Amino acid sequence: MMNDFLNISLYLFLLISSLKMSARISKDSLAIEEPRGNKAYFCDACGCASTGGSMGFSSLSGGSFIGLRYLGQEYRSRDGIYENSAWIEEHFNTLQLWGNYPVSNRISVSAILPYHFHHRQFANATSQQISGIGDFSILGFYKVFREYQQEYLDAEQTDFRQDLRFGGGIKLPLGSYQRTNNQGSVNPGFQLGTGSLDFILAGSYQLNYRDWGGKLQANYILKQENQQDYRFGNQLNTSLLFYRNFSWIDMKKVLPVNLVLYSGVAQEIFGENRSFGQPVQHTRGSAVFGKLGAEFSYGKWNIGASYVKPLAQNLNNGQVVAKNRLSLSLNYLL
Repeated sequence: MMNDFLNISLYLFLLISSLKMSARISKDSLAIEEPRGNKAYFCDACGCASTGGSMGFSSLSGGSFIGLRYLGQEYRSRDGIYENSAWIEEHFNTLQLWGNYPVSNRISVSAILPYHFHHRQFANATSQQISGIGDFSILGFYKVFREYQQEYLDAEQTDFRQDLRFGGGIKLPLGSYQRTNNQGSVNPGFQLGTGSLDFILAGSYQLNYRDWGGKLQANYILKQENQQDYRFGNQLNTSLLFYRNFSWIDMKKVLPVNLVLYSGVAQEIFGENRSFGQPVQHTRGSAVFGKLGAEFSYGKWNIGASYVKPLAQNLNNGQVVAKNRLSLSLNYLL
């Protein structure tokens, strides 16, 4: 079974790579407006996206939990609008306190409180650091389908299981926002928060067949204007993951043990920013990422790790480049 999973993962990444090349040639829906003249083009694909976004609002294993999750992102941004402008090396680090708790059989609540510590290095050997609490997100989800497709059957009597949820919530502006980081040609995503009260719509669908499964999830963030008259563009995050579950019992301690291996893709799309009510030209962006990861549960404890690699991106017409991402989590199952 392990070989089957690895073969499927390899096939999936080969397929995605071919789609990436096709997208570059045909300039499909991932392509965004090209910059005109010497106007700056930036999207907030960095710091403000790290409140959850395409990484999701809950662990793949589901259930109620509380834990910590680390997100590491790296970017390169040009410190200028010309081809010979120097590059800035940017490192975005986020430690999230997150959790999920079922209020009833059908309603659950998810929350994320991030702490950011970002750093960037300029070509002139100077650097800039910011750190602090980020924006707090809280969402409620309604479970449309019960866990099992045939509700009158016990878990052992059906191979198919499905889970459909819809929800929404808000993102509170606890993170500080500095307008100076949005001026000039430096990436405006170098922030602790958007500075605005934003609204979130989310949904997920999960289908299992025995030990195999897939999960499709999406969330849309409607961003508002902050007190410094700046509004980041709305943001759409989607992901599709395929996984294989391995379960057994530690007979010495009579504890359940579970291992989930997964791979898939994620997409992030950002709308146009506005300053003093006026559109900021060329502030749209999109990127597609490939994901590989694993979650391991032993008794009440769950640890997870994922590696995210950009497959296709159009950020600043090449002036902003997203690099690889890393996620680590440690959760206690409630």
